[in-house]
Amino acid sequence: MGPCFRRDEYKFTCHEALVGFVGIGTLPMDELAARTDSYFLKTKAIVGEFGDKSATYAVFMRRPVICAPRFAIEFLETTAAARGTSFEIELRHPEGSWVGSGEPLMYITGPFYHLVDLETVLLQKIGPACVAAYNAAAMCADLPKVAFLAMDARHCAGAEMAQLMAYAASVGSAHAQRVDGAVGFVGCATAASAPFFGREVGLGTMPHALIGYAGSTLRAAEMFRETFPEEPLTVLVDYFGRETSDAVEVCRRFPELAEKAQLAFRMDTPGGRYCEGLDLGRSYDVLERHAPQSIRGYRTEAELRYLVGTGVSAAAIWTMRAILNDAGFPRARIVASSGFGPEKCRIMAAANAPIDVVGTGSYLPDRWTETYATADIIEYDGQPMVKVGREFLLRKR
Repeated sequence: MGPCFRRDEYKFTCHEALVGFVGIGTLPMDELAARTDSYFLKTKAIVGEFGDKSATYAVFMRRPVICAPRFAIEFLETTAAARGTSFEIELRHPEGSWVGSGEPLMYITGPFYHLVDLETVLLQKIGPACVAAYNAAAMCADLPKVAFLAMDARHCAGAEMAQLMAYAASVGSAHAQRVDGAVGFVGCATAASAPFFGREVGLGTMPHALIGYAGSTLRAAEMFRETFPEEPLTVLVDYFGRETSDAVEVCRRFPELAEKAQLAFRMDTPGGRYCEGLDLGRSYDVLERHAPQSIRGYRTEAELRYLVGTGVSAAAIWTMRAILNDAGFPRARIVASSGFGPEKCRIMAAANAPIDVVGTGSYLPDRWTETYATADIIEYDGQPMVKVGREFLLRKR
């Protein structure tokens, strides 16, 4: 048996930021009921009529994940306290650990009457986080020298999901830092999630909207610098399709920032066109010079697109690095964004792409069906009992 959960041994580094946030902890009874599958509510009524039993649930997933249980445990604990009861939570795998398919993440024991109506919300709080943490860890491990910035907030279905995904990124990042020596995630785009990364504010400089407002990439950079003179400057360079030309122009305007490595260029070229100066043939030439190993083996169409295709390809990043170096700005940094999920990060690693920072929201699970967590009762009043086919969940005696 794994160690029983003990509150004083489990470190909630962002607890203060979480308490009172929507979706964290307990829910009013009417709201919880409204969010719970009706058959659980009917079962609760039946148990109330015919008598309670102790029940032990096993919570598991059907694919490998990184354990990210904090929100689920917080929900169980605060709900138990609000109901004047207690649950024994046996966390089988510590936060941030790898968990195989079908392995119980935790066992939860308590009064069946008080547990049966919690399953719906409980599973919502654990499955997606575990898969997102796995994806984040894989990305960081593939690019261990690259810093990551979580930019998923705009892609989340509301504030609760945004908190859950930011937490997941921090857990996956910590796993990669511990296991692979990775830099990992250094921050996120919003202040609400910043405490998960040890920060008080979100990170980021300018959206495309500012470039359009300013009328030129250079003017947008000047406006930002005049308004925030103490901050490092990251400039978007794809708005006018002049990625490398605009980057060099901004460097020449702010050479002291470039020399101090406080000037970066965010490449976010859309998939409908090539980066400035590239086409398919030139992209192959670029990788032949800088990373020939990346194109010598068999590649799928998706992999080739990440290497030599449109958008932010490995060839585009190598081109930006070479042009900045040739212009005399080797310390200007490159931020890459646009579709950087686990597969794209793996291909960028194969190409040894010279990326300093990846801005990503694509650690969010690509196939939502993979995020489905499941809970099955394995014991009633301490006696093993589980539906046929789920015997693998029983505790090893």
